[in-house]
Amino acid sequence: MILTLHTAVLTAHGQPSAPGPAEADLAATAKAVAAHLPGWDVRSATLAAPGRLEQVMEDSAVVYPFFMSRGYFTSKVLPGRLQDRAYRLATPFGLDSGLPDLAAHSVQQAASKRGWLLNEVNLLLAAHGSARGPRAAEAAEDFAARLGPLLPGCTVSLGYIEQEPRLASAAATLPSQTICLPFFAQAGDHVKEDLPEALETAGFGGIVLPVTGTLSGAPALIAAAIRLASLDRNAAE
Repeated sequence: MILTLHTAVLTAHGQPSAPGPAEADLAATAKAVAAHLPGWDVRSATLAAPGRLEQVMEDSAVVYPFFMSRGYFTSKVLPGRLQDRAYRLATPFGLDSGLPDLAAHSVQQAASKRGWLLNEVNLLLAAHGSARGPRAAEAAEDFAARLGPLLPGCTVSLGYIEQEPRLASAAATLPSQTICLPFFAQAGDHVKEDLPEALETAGFGGIVLPVTGTLSGAPALIAAAIRLASLDRNAAE
């Protein structure tokens, strides 16, 4: 029998219009993460599910932001929802230093499967962006800068859902030998609706990979970040 000594809570935006599916997806991610964290109770809560975060929260838990950047939700919403609780905040998923390696491996596999040489491949990062502030774009740009050297010869470009350069414009001039990687934690409405609509408008003829939050190795990456936050005094809130 494994004695549970620690609690971790994965939290994500969720989908306000329909919280159920995103909540179930996050619970599945938490279960996969738990397999890498013996002795931990790994829970999940989207912010869109009313009262869910407060229900699953425990004092001194590690809160893992399944977000692609720091910004409004990590600096305002989470502290506001957890203002009466002690917790440690892990590094958001999109800022994890190990994420570019996972993405590079996925891109290489996709190219190899189709017989494409990396120096003949274009990689389009489809990101959220934001009109509220620069943090979302900065995270995507930093990710692109770290990913590029891991894919020698591959041309990397960015397109956003909510700011310039818009995804449709960024994709319009790209050849069919292009791989689109959605820089999102979960496959919400932006990924299921806005992204394919933009690519259709652009006449995009390449391939689209699953969102970065579902990359092979992501659960182990999240588990490692949770362990690190549990030991980091600077992560305490």
